Amino acid sequence: MKIAIYTLGCKVNQYETQGLERELAARGHTLTPFDTEADAYIVNTCTVTAVSDKKSRQAVRQAKLRNPDGLVAVCGCYAQTHPEAVRALGVDLIAGTNDHVGLICRLEELAGQPERAEPIISTDNAFSRRVFEYLPAGGLEGRTRAMLKIEDGCANFCSYCIIPYARGPVRSLPLKAARDEAVRLASEGYRELVLTGIEISSYGTDFKDGTCLTDLIEAVCAAAPGLRVRLGSLEPRTVTREFCVRTAALPNLCPHFHLSLQSGCDSVLRRMNRSYDAARFFASVELLRGHYDRPGITTDLIVGFPGESAEEFEETMAFAERCAFTAMHIFPYSRRTGTPAAGLAGQIPRAVKQERARRAAALARRMEENYLRSWVGQSLPVLFETKKDGLWRGFAPNYAEVRAPGENLHNQLRPVRITGAEGTFLTGAARCDTQEIQNQRRD
Repeated sequence: MKIAIYTLGCKVNQYETQGLERELAARGHTLTPFDTEADAYIVNTCTVTAVSDKKSRQAVRQAKLRNPDGLVAVCGCYAQTHPEAVRALGVDLIAGTNDHVGLICRLEELAGQPERAEPIISTDNAFSRRVFEYLPAGGLEGRTRAMLKIEDGCANFCSYCIIPYARGPVRSLPLKAARDEAVRLASEGYRELVLTGIEISSYGTDFKDGTCLTDLIEAVCAAAPGLRVRLGSLEPRTVTREFCVRTAALPNLCPHFHLSLQSGCDSVLRRMNRSYDAARFFASVELLRGHYDRPGITTDLIVGFPGESAEEFEETMAFAERCAFTAMHIFPYSRRTGTPAAGLAGQIPRAVKQERARRAAALARRMEENYLRSWVGQSLPVLFETKKDGLWRGFAPNYAEVRAPGENLHNQLRPVRITGAEGTFLTGAARCDTQEIQNQRRD
């Protein structure tokens, strides 16, 4: 079959799509772009916000328009939590956030049936899951960065978040499997590996033997020393002095840390059911800056959470500026049916949320520009990925985007002398040798 996949949402969804791609190719199917006519379409959905739900439904409708006779399968978080809403779209197969190989098997079975009356609904009870679903990491040829899902599920139950209901309890990828995947991906030519999951700070808690995320990071970095290793989103509790000492000793770990803030006001954090206060969060920021040279520290921020007063918002803005983030993703609060926050009093009007988001975005731009300017005149090792408008684009270890002229730089790791900062990226000139990168690693 000719099969097209559309992916919404987080890196976990992207990883799971890559696993689907590899399995489909191994079974002899042909992958085709989503905007073309295909025999079957797979929509991998997201439900983190109401906008995500809407985009998921739009993608399903687009698939049905492109080939009214084609099969349409829907998986992911929206399909897991809202199967009846997906069923109303007239699809053929509804799966959830587990058993992706089973999804392919059922899709193949449907292809052999001349008529389809009722859709197959193949979702499970997420809370009953106890086993980590293994999917091969890496996707189609030509990519420089692979993602490896090391953990699934979440037990935090933040009051605004529906994802624990979509993903179930914490399950972790065994250390040996993670090491083996890193070695395989390095041998296939990937230059960077992103360790991702729903809540990777909880990695290993299901093993009940003391294994933690730091053990996993050390194991992967040692198994593939030529592979850059980048971390997904972390909870502030992860960043301790021991974590910083151990990870700072790893030459191939990227000094980029995404710490989930959500709010810089303690009263709002309590209503969100977050497990830290602003002081603990700031301690994590200070520890990272004490052990790394100007690390990239990025975050997420929710504005307009129920009951957030003007004073609480100002407190968050002041705290974010104190943290001096290198990038900040802003989300106006989205009311999610089935979560505790949906029933809280003091729901903020849309116009107020938009204004707060605008102000927070302006602060984020100023902080990012300040950080990027601090690198002008210095060198950074850049892994180049794509070429556009005559310039190659890639990322430094701190996740700063760098653009530079050159020839055949795809999947090349080159030292770049930074000559300027323009908006959200750096500019510079790539060198042909790698000696400077090796010197930086030794330092």
